[in-house]
Amino acid sequence: MTLRPLSRSTRRLPWDAIVWPTLLLLCLLPGVLPRLVGPLAPGQPLVFDPPLWQLTLTHLALVLLATAVVLLLGIPLAVVVTRPGREALQHLTETLVGLGQTVPTFAILALAVPALGFGWTPTLLGLILYGLVPVVSNGVAGLLAVDRNLLDAARGMGMSNGQRLWRVELPLALPVLLAGIRTSTVYNVGTATVGAALGAGGLGSPIINGLSQQNTGLILIGAVLAALLALSLDALLGLVFRYGDPVPR
Repeated sequence: MTLRPLSRSTRRLPWDAIVWPTLLLLCLLPGVLPRLVGPLAPGQPLVFDPPLWQLTLTHLALVLLATAVVLLLGIPLAVVVTRPGREALQHLTETLVGLGQTVPTFAILALAVPALGFGWTPTLLGLILYGLVPVVSNGVAGLLAVDRNLLDAARGMGMSNGQRLWRVELPLALPVLLAGIRTSTVYNVGTATVGAALGAGGLGSPIINGLSQQNTGLILIGAVLAALLALSLDALLGLVFRYGDPVPR
């Protein structure tokens, strides 16, 4: 299946893919954000070591690494459980994966620390368990929504099971799957702030330090940067959704 050329209106870069990353970069310039929130922390210097740009990159690396693992696990899992005759396995998988969001994040991290210690490892485990839900759920929904008549036609053309999967099912399920990836990534930007309590660093560090010091300025800086990072990733992944949709809008 080939992708049709996108229209000029579809190719136009959406405004949010420009505005949010630009605001994030402006806030990461030395002194800009501390100067803006300075009135909320009178008499308390807003000093960051490591600097804000480094905390943001650490946070981004945590989220992207967790998302990569989620994709490596979630997409094959969605494919396996949607094969004919595996309805019971599908329901069991969705139930087990759903536990990642029903159990509080703090509980998952607290249970992981004794076995994995502090740092990135328990934080990544929490992000992976939390991020699997939308990817697997959307992957299953997208694959099950593929018109059976199209699959029958592909079978009649002599396509093997693998060819039908790669050339028919996955391209048609891609928009729904991309929406799940987008949701998972944005969720994990917020969830990753909890990892700072375990020594993973990232934008949760100023929030936790602000809570311990009763410094509203620090809390606001961490929250604003995390929100801008989430909005930026959401907007940029929205571009992938546009260009990855096999049906032009």
